[in-house]
Amino acid sequence: MDTEVEFDRLLMFEQIRKDAEENYKSNPLDADNLTRWGGAMLELAQFHSIPDAKQMIQDSIAKFEEALLIDPKKHDAVWCIGNAYTAFAFLTPDEAEAKYNFDLAAHFFQQAVDEQPENPHYLKSLEMTAKAPQLHTEVHKHGLGSQPMGGVEPSAAPSSSKAVKNKKSSDNMYDVMGWVILAIGVVAWVGFAKANVPVSPPL
Repeated sequence: MDTEVEFDRLLMFEQIRKDAEENYKSNPLDADNLTRWGGAMLELAQFHSIPDAKQMIQDSIAKFEEALLIDPKKHDAVWCIGNAYTAFAFLTPDEAEAKYNFDLAAHFFQQAVDEQPENPHYLKSLEMTAKAPQLHTEVHKHGLGSQPMGGVEPSAAPSSSKAVKNKKSSDNMYDVMGWVILAIGVVAWVGFAKANVPVSPPL
């Protein structure tokens, strides 16, 4: 992606994070604000090193959980927690720990579907989470999980005997990552709309 576009996104989400933090001081019981704050932190995580990104993801989960203490039926916060656990799992090289996080993600995606069964994003997230552990294995096998989140580059060209298999794995990876990115974008867009910030919907 264009570096200037990435930088603009970084600035935008950092501003949203700061605004949410300020709003929290005057109204700590605003579940929408907490969800917006957590969503901004989840977006910002992709611009950081893996250890920092994992900490930001954990911090975002805390904001979503705080929102749920205020409004337990807030399905978008539940869905965001699922996205956060999915992102955290992909940054975790240990398969057992990653599976634990994928299982948590599936639990929260199922909760979101139970709250709003007609939501196609929730349904797709739940469906894609079932494929995530296999994708995780492929990502870490090729060393992609050790690269910064904002700058994943393709691994070395595969040998011709493995090209078809690797293409399928690559397609699956882009499927899952695409849905995760779409999910985060939709959450951010909804958050902006609720905050009356003029912003274009995600493409």
